[in-house]
Amino acid sequence: MGSLPRVAVVTGPRAAVPTAPLTHHLGPLAKSDRTALIYKDEISSVQVSHAELAARTNVLARAISERARTVGPNRDGDYVIAVCMQPTHNTIMALLATWKAGAAYVPMEPSFPQGRITHILKDAEPSLVIYDDSADPSMFKESGVPFASFEELAQEATSHSADEPMDAETLAPLTSDSIAIVLYTSGSTGIPKGVRLSYSAICNRLWWQFRTFPYSDSEEICVWKTALTFVDSVCEIWGPLLHGRALLILSRETTRDPQKLVNVLADNQIERLVLVPTLLRSILMYLALGPASRPLRRLKLWVCSGETLSKELASEFFKYFGNEDGYKLANFYGSTEVMGDVTYYVLEGSDQLDLYPTIPIGRPLDNCAIYLLDEELSPTRDSEPGEVWVAGANLAAGYVGGGGANRFCDNPHATQPEFQRLYRTGDFGTLVKGAVLYAGRTDAQVKIRGHRVDLLEVERALAQVPGVDKCVVLCYGLDRGNPEILGFVTTKPGARTSAQHIEGKLRSALTHYMMPQVIEVESIPLLVNGKVDRQGLLKMYENTNNNDDAEVAVDIDCSGAGLADLEAAQALLETVGAVLGRAARGTLSLRSGFYELGGNSLNSIYTITKLRDRGYYVEISDFLGASTLGEVLSKMSTDPNGGADSKEATFTAVPMRDEHKKEVIDMVESSFYEKAELEQFLKHEIETRDYADCIDACWPALLQAGLSVVLNDVNSEPVAVALNFDVRDEPEIELSGGLAKIMGFLEYVEGSVRDTMLPHGKGAVLHSFMMATSERLSARDNVSAIRALELATDRVARQRRFRGVFTTNTSPLTQQLGTDILGFKTLLDYQINQYVDPNGERIFGKAPDDMRAIVCWKPLD
Repeated sequence: MGSLPRVAVVTGPRAAVPTAPLTHHLGPLAKSDRTALIYKDEISSVQVSHAELAARTNVLARAISERARTVGPNRDGDYVIAVCMQPTHNTIMALLATWKAGAAYVPMEPSFPQGRITHILKDAEPSLVIYDDSADPSMFKESGVPFASFEELAQEATSHSADEPMDAETLAPLTSDSIAIVLYTSGSTGIPKGVRLSYSAICNRLWWQFRTFPYSDSEEICVWKTALTFVDSVCEIWGPLLHGRALLILSRETTRDPQKLVNVLADNQIERLVLVPTLLRSILMYLALGPASRPLRRLKLWVCSGETLSKELASEFFKYFGNEDGYKLANFYGSTEVMGDVTYYVLEGSDQLDLYPTIPIGRPLDNCAIYLLDEELSPTRDSEPGEVWVAGANLAAGYVGGGGANRFCDNPHATQPEFQRLYRTGDFGTLVKGAVLYAGRTDAQVKIRGHRVDLLEVERALAQVPGVDKCVVLCYGLDRGNPEILGFVTTKPGARTSAQHIEGKLRSALTHYMMPQVIEVESIPLLVNGKVDRQGLLKMYENTNNNDDAEVAVDIDCSGAGLADLEAAQALLETVGAVLGRAARGTLSLRSGFYELGGNSLNSIYTITKLRDRGYYVEISDFLGASTLGEVLSKMSTDPNGGADSKEATFTAVPMRDEHKKEVIDMVESSFYEKAELEQFLKHEIETRDYADCIDACWPALLQAGLSVVLNDVNSEPVAVALNFDVRDEPEIELSGGLAKIMGFLEYVEGSVRDTMLPHGKGAVLHSFMMATSERLSARDNVSAIRALELATDRVARQRRFRGVFTTNTSPLTQQLGTDILGFKTLLDYQINQYVDPNGERIFGKAPDDMRAIVCWKPLD
């Protein structure tokens, strides 16, 4: 007999948790002389014992209670105290004193913009704002909420008793169900929502941590480095303090500088660290500069959260630390609404990387459950994708004001009372061999070769093709990093049409990167409620195409090749087939055009790269300019130097001069406002004139540097420009709006790399910071122009004796060109949607996970 298929529901272990307010758990440490807090800056060095922390927060709690009592609770019945302070020992005192006063704390960054501060204060309705000298108190006036500086409250507190506050002195009695923290997240609506976290949820998360990753006897100091407004800070702060460890408070500047951070971690013999994969990558790159020193040999537990942890990065981790000596790399998954982490997976060696197609997000924590549900809220089967829903003790109490009914709901599958509420994450997952794998987001927008594509737009275009009856457009392969758009169609009775005919019609309605692979089906499968069975269609496609890790078989026709060229023709067609895979449309022959077979500018670079691996060479411009693969064959050579860019002569590179200014501004405006990756998320904050202002501001410095290049076409008309600086001699310019935010992001990803990994001093590093092309160029000529610009910049750098070229690419095409063709080395691969700007906003939060910023470097011999 066969076994019944497993449904995709996973529960964590049952465990008893002492879910009292954290002030109760901290009580036994009130007389300890062990160090609790360590804080250092340029002018002070402070250590606070557990006993001193208890006494000072007791008196401060009474002062807070007196101030807040006159205002009363908010509409949820919670007393809330807003804390707007930079990370210091005083910040921890303000938080703990707030709890002892019988209130919850809501953190705000002093750098938050006025609008965000006002929204949080009006929505959370706190009884008091506590701020320090890094915050401007005028920001609080508009809300009408009372405010007081930490120094004022500390002064008032000197007249109070240092004993634990009595119930009558607190704002409200505390229980395990009391709200301890309110954290504001941006949310899908763009309006920050306040998540209400109870003591019971915090305790469940912390006590799971204490059981799963216990503190060692030698672990005396732990670090707090995460911004207070992020949920990871909760466990970073209160976990060590509850176990009597000292908490070392790090500044944001230290965290952003890999060299400083590594030194601090090493000096204090830190044994565990929570960080995003991007920071892990930066640390590993820094450590690789001096592999013999091994400064972090005591740091055995590395916890990654907040971003997707790639196999490549995990492999780099174990390549550095090895598979012995107890080093662990943990992958945590969650959100603020589930106390930050609700599943986990621990890697203890590189051999685990081959167990799953991606690194799992793992299994649920204690007293939690994961449900993978379909559109009808029914559990999917084992290995089938479903939307991730969470139940259990980690769930927040909801949002401020009772909102979020579409996110929190009753659990129709609950068999235990503790799982009666569900939280909808908005993520997809699959259950494979007992572990959950992340499978992307649930919205209809996807990223295809760097372009954002709305599948509903493709579906509308497909429905308008004559002869099409019904259609469904889906994306396959997001979890594999090679997404394909699939258009499933049924045709009207008597219609004489085919998949190839439909694709031909779509070319006049859709841009090339939106083109789906059209698949004719007899009928569109439906669920019992009449909705389309989308997972069934994808499964059918997968089964029909034998969609596994094996290479896809394609039809190859080498007729037309002479005997001398037969081997090269076979190599060319096999390579094209391997690159296009199941997206290839029709038989591959020398009479076929690369684009009509389903190719594009990006996978043309892959094709050229793979041909080189087989010993055949062809220039990019020759490949892109060929109308058929037969023409490509005629340009191929087995001599690596046989095609030193024969087409570059169609452009003439000249030094940029003052008379080029108008053309340069026009090219920058059209290239970036209309086509650039980052701009698409901030168009509502950018005007085309902003680029002219940017060029105006740096134009004198660009001309003085003499490093920028303009390309002229055969008619001596400027068609492309590369704007270059000496990285150690760039001007400071003032920008505003969305363009300022983009430049701020680029400085963020480039800064630590530039300052820690590149040669120092002027005349050492050429910064290729902006390339633009004329809108008159075709797609093929555009690629050739970019290549010519890169080569011209390379020549300038060599002539001026720079040691290398430094740049950041967000376009998949330029990323592929740089890495596989032009010899750039990747120094940082950053997931764009994880960026948080100085105002605490994820300005690129809607970007897909595979949209990256690649910071790279090309050393020159």
